[in-house]
This record gives sequence, structure tokens and C-alpha cells, in this order.
Amino acid sequence: MTIKPLADRVLLKSVEAEETTASGIILAASAQEKPEVSEVIAVGPGTEKNPMTVKVGDRVIISKYSGTQVKLDGVEYTISEVKDILAVVE
Repeated sequence: MTIKPLADRVLLKSVEAEETTASGIILAASAQEKPEVSEVIAVGPGTEKNPMTVKVGDRVIISKYSGTQVKLDGVEYTISEVKDILAVVE
């Protein structure tokens, strides 16, 4: 099964959070922050008001509480509007 975003929506997958600090301390899962960087998995066709400004494979930062969480085949994704993307990480 696949997910194909419609209109100005994007399908995102969170990039794994760091499990250790810069000094080498291993963090418990409960102490790790929610990842802020996500990878674009699929994009919709866009609209006249909100054209697509990202492509598949881009790493992006989205608004903290934006999008809808979905789970497919044991993998968690976020479906978000392109306007909720704050930046592309290069």
C-alpha cells in the first residue's frame, strides 16, 4: 500500500533523533526530543495558491504541531501542508 498526497500536501517521515549527546551520554527514549527534521517521501501536485517548493528526498523542518500522523506497515508518517514547511535543510 502507498500514500499519495493530494493538492498541496506532502508526506514526511521523521529523521531519527540522536541517541547520544555531544559528550557521549546515551539518552533514554523518553528523554529524546521529537525530531524536528523530516524527509519528504511524496508530494502532491500543488495548487495555484500553494505550489510545491520541495521535492522527494528533501530534508525539511516543519511547524512543531502541524500535520496529521498516520501509520502504514509499521512506519509512522506525517501528512502536512506545504505551507507548514519552515525550511529546507541542506
